Parts: sequence; structure tokens; C-alpha cells
Amino acid sequence: MPRLREDLIGRLRARKARVGVIGLGYVGLPLAVEFAKAGFETVGIDLDDAKVRRIASGDPCDADVSRADVEAMTASGRFTATSDVAQLKGLDSVNICVPTPLRKTKDPDLSHVVSAVKAIAAHLHAGQLVVLESTTYPGTVDEVVRPILEETGLRGGDDFFLAFSPERVDPGNTQWNTANIPKVVGGIDADSTAVAQALYEQVVDTVVPVSSPRVAEMVKLLENTFRAVNIGLVNELALMSHRLDVDVWEVIDAASTKPFGFMPFYPGPGLGGHCIPIDPYYLSWKARQNGFESRFIDLAGHINSSMPGFVVELVVAALSEQRKPLLDARVHLFGVAYKPGVGDVRESPAIDIAHLLQRGGAVVSYSDPHVPRVNHAGLELEAIPCEVALEQGFDCGVITTGHPEFDYAAIAERSVCLVDTCNALRGLSGDHIRRL
Repeated sequence: MPRLREDLIGRLRARKARVGVIGLGYVGLPLAVEFAKAGFETVGIDLDDAKVRRIASGDPCDADVSRADVEAMTASGRFTATSDVAQLKGLDSVNICVPTPLRKTKDPDLSHVVSAVKAIAAHLHAGQLVVLESTTYPGTVDEVVRPILEETGLRGGDDFFLAFSPERVDPGNTQWNTANIPKVVGGIDADSTAVAQALYEQVVDTVVPVSSPRVAEMVKLLENTFRAVNIGLVNELALMSHRLDVDVWEVIDAASTKPFGFMPFYPGPGLGGHCIPIDPYYLSWKARQNGFESRFIDLAGHINSSMPGFVVELVVAALSEQRKPLLDARVHLFGVAYKPGVGDVRESPAIDIAHLLQRGGAVVSYSDPHVPRVNHAGLELEAIPCEVALEQGFDCGVITTGHPEFDYAAIAERSVCLVDTCNALRGLSGDHIRRL
């Protein structure tokens, strides 16, 4: 379909195409704003009416995009947030940026993707581009997305363009963002790849085309599985070093002086966020469907998921030195977000630690400048300002998230006992401090 391809590429390069983004979370909203900033008429669709109203008022809803940009693009008329999927009609391209969680059985849950694709199919037209960005297993575009779209009678590669481009957003990262992170793109055919490449070239500095959606899908899983496995390795070394009475942080610092053949990874209380704890399971699930056992991935997952329990063991040991049991002990967590500088608690190991402490009878409280309250599976807590927590006192503090806003010198000085899970107290010492 050379004519359809050239027509759409021309409209994209001239910024005359109408583009849409389904899912206005931490991936979709920044992408939609970039499209609008580039001059495209952009429609952002999300089924959460409350979120849509907040975005329409200029609220970025915790996504890494400024309120000023959201307000400016909305005021310009180039960006419209809506919950009406009928607005898909007449769009030249649609990017799918919806969640892909795991079921309790660790199997992929593609229900959000399927719903989005069905909504697109209801308004699909010849010459349209559809791009899936949601992280998933290799084969999703070919085995799930394409068949749904082709139920319309239109054929991928003949009537419409279809591609996969993995999101690479790193929440809280001030250096790398939607515009300057290289974008991998793999279409179902050369025309689809070319059109998707033309779309992203209008808003992203570097586009990396690959031969197929399966390759692009695998790229994302490799990136995060690489991190999960290496973090699992260093977490195991942390557990081993504890038994051997070795400072694992000093070991990593010394090993990092090697100018080749080594890349530092750091231990912690577990893995958090939507990507690293989840993506490897997409890969291992797909591998099992094809008769392959992914041993490294499963072992790393086992080690990483055991870290919150080890942190609780450190808390119990620290309390024992004060001749206090965990039962009724006041344990205060410094940080519940999954990483520093963000307010996202998805898969946060701090939440797991809080649950384990409560089950052991501890009285749990927390401070986090980015998370005002926690309501998770029976865990209901309100944040306490760090200074107030230090004034009120507690039996044991646990640094679970290394937020830069915390005054670690004050925390170390004013805590009776303290467990540091992320080396936030680097350079500080004391008999009351236990490190992971």
C-alpha cells in the first residue's frame, strides 16, 4: 500500500495528522503532551473520568510532565483529554499505553490491551497506524492485537499499519525523558515500521527500527530482565555478605573501580514499580508456553521477592539488642514509594515490609514526602512528617526509600536504632545502625 504509506508519512512529517493516545498514565500522558507540543492535534483517552477531569484542568496526575505544559497544550486546543472512546473516530494514528499487570498466578493480564484494541477496531479505517507501547510478551501484536483488528475485514499490512514500540519511561529521571530516550520500533511489515518511525521522529531524537514486533517486544523484556537478574545476584551477595560479616556496599564500591567488565548493581529491600518486578514474568511465562524453562529469571524473582522478609529479620535483630520484641514495637518507615523522588507505590517492597511488620504485631508508621497516604490490602496509614516522627520517637526506624528530601544526619542522630536498606547513611556510623 505505497499510496497509503506515503500519504500518512507526508501528513506526519507536516504535523497535519490527528493522533491519539489511549491510557494517560506515566507513559501515555507525557507522550500525548510531546505530540501536542510538536503541533499535532492530539486526543488523549482514559476511562478514568476523575483523571480526565484533573488532566483537563492542567493536573499532570504524577506523570513526569509539567503542569505548565499540560495547561499550555490544553489551552492551545492541540491536546484534549477525554473518556469518550468514540473520539477515536477519524484519528490517523493511535498509541496504546495501558497497564499490563500480572494475575496472582504470575500470568499476563492483557485485559486492558484487549479492551483498547477492541475500541480501536470499532473505528479502524484504511491507512491508520496502530502502535502498542504497553509492555508484554513476544508475540502479542501478532497473536492478540492483529487478529482483533482484522475482524473488521481490514488487513494489517494491506489496509492499516501496525507496530510495537516499547515504552522506556523512567519516572523521576530528570536527565532522560520521552523526547531524548531512543525509541525502538518494529512493525508487522516494512511499511508499518516506516510509518511508525515517521511518527516518532517528530517527537523523539532517535528512532531505532527493528525487523518485527516480536524483536521490539523482546527488547523491553531483555532490558528489565537484565536488571532484575543482576539485582537478584547482588541481593544474594548481600545476604551472603551478612553471614560472612562483610560490608557488601564497600565490596561494590571497590569492584566498581574496574574500568571494564563490571557494571555496578545495588542491593535493596526488594523490587518495585510496574516494570522490573513484572516484566521478567512475561518472558518466563511465554518461555514456558514454548517448553523452555527460564531458570535465571525464576531464581532472581525468588531472591528479590524474599528481600522484604530479610529486612524484617534485621528489624527483629535490632529490636532484640534493645530487649524489645516485635510485638507492639513502634517501627517507622522512611519512604514507601518504590524509588526515590516519586510517589508511586506499585509493587513497592516498603509496602510488603509494612504488611510483614504488622502481621508480626508491630505498630507501623511512615514518612514519605511524595505519598500522603497508603491504602493497600488492609494497610491503611497516613504519612507523618519526618521531623514529627523524630520528635515523637519510635523503637526502630527503617530507611526503605532513599528520598533526597530526608535529613539522614538527623535521622541517624535521633533514632534509637535504625535499619538502612539502601545505603542512604553512607559516611555515617554508629552502633545503633544496621545496614542491609
